[in-house]
Amino acid sequence: MAGAGLIAIKRRIKSVTNTKKITKAMGLIATSKLRKVKVIMEFNDRYNTQLEDIEKDILSLVDGHSCKFITANSSNKKLYLVFTSDSGFCGGYNGNIVNTALETIKKDRENNLIMILGQKGREYLRRFKYETTAEYVELSDVPNMKEARVIADDVIRLFENEEVGEVYLVYTKFMSSVKQNPVVEKLLPLEKPEIKGAEDRFIYEPQPRNMVEDVVNMYIRSKILNSLMTAKLSEHSSRMTAMDGASKNADDILEKLNLKYNRIRQTFITQEITEIVGGTEAQK
Repeated sequence: MAGAGLIAIKRRIKSVTNTKKITKAMGLIATSKLRKVKVIMEFNDRYNTQLEDIEKDILSLVDGHSCKFITANSSNKKLYLVFTSDSGFCGGYNGNIVNTALETIKKDRENNLIMILGQKGREYLRRFKYETTAEYVELSDVPNMKEARVIADDVIRLFENEEVGEVYLVYTKFMSSVKQNPVVEKLLPLEKPEIKGAEDRFIYEPQPRNMVEDVVNMYIRSKILNSLMTAKLSEHSSRMTAMDGASKNADDILEKLNLKYNRIRQTFITQEITEIVGGTEAQK
């Protein structure tokens, strides 16, 4: 009986040990991806900030009615781009961002459209019976401008055709390796800034009114790419933390199983010794 119990515990120890190897490897992979995206993110942040400054300067110099990205159109529908992951094992990352999106969307469900990024987000929305206007899955672990351009062009098309009147980004903002915040940011329409002396800061060629559309298109693509990157950083960080926690839990389970195994084994050995001694005494 004791022998059967020992075999079952040994199988359990082997299973937990193999699981720990997997979680450890996944944690190391997530760490590697996190570092890679973080390096690129630093450059993209600077580029996006400078492009945003240029965009604000140009918008301040043009007539608000002449820029279709400033003036609200006739549509009362809102589009939400929800950034989730394609794979799981990242703790509450996907659940938190989907819940944030649905809390906002459910207030006016009929007039809110969803564009989902990531397979896990699609699974969540299907579970809650939400329809999507577009889905982007199997995105790169290191986001690139090609992917951002495809998504941005789809968003711009919907806005220009007046299928949606407002566009929002719903993503997880990377603050640090231990802190990521779900945020909802308005992308379109843009606000016309009031910048004093903007006309004297730079000499524009061609004139701002002739280049505003191209600059805004560049800004929207850059903003979506930046959101993709910070979302990916948050995803990799969440997975790294989740796998580290899983590995520590495996260590705790292994410690308890080994202790239980040794106790049963010791009891079994003690019982055998007692039986041998008893048999010897009986023969005297």
